[in-house]
Amino acid sequence: MFSLFKKKPKEKQPPQLLDMEGVPILEGDEVIAQRYELGKCTVELEGLQYFYVSHHTKQKVSYVKMIDAITGQQKVKKV
Repeated sequence: MFSLFKKKPKEKQPPQLLDMEGVPILEGDEVIAQRYELGKCTVELEGLQYFYVSHHTKQKVSYVKMIDAITGQQKVKKV
């Protein structure tokens, strides 16, 4: 009887990113990173994880390393 009311499993979604001013960040956006001397970066999505790829050094940094501990938002500013 209870098998009729099973919940459907939710598909995993990538996290919602916000810049320092609360503006949503999406894949393909250009941002200026405030950490790791990345400078101007492009946001890329691989699987369910975002990465910032620097235009100058081609360094790739995970979005997790850019989270500000106080606000919980990314230490980047959308261009």
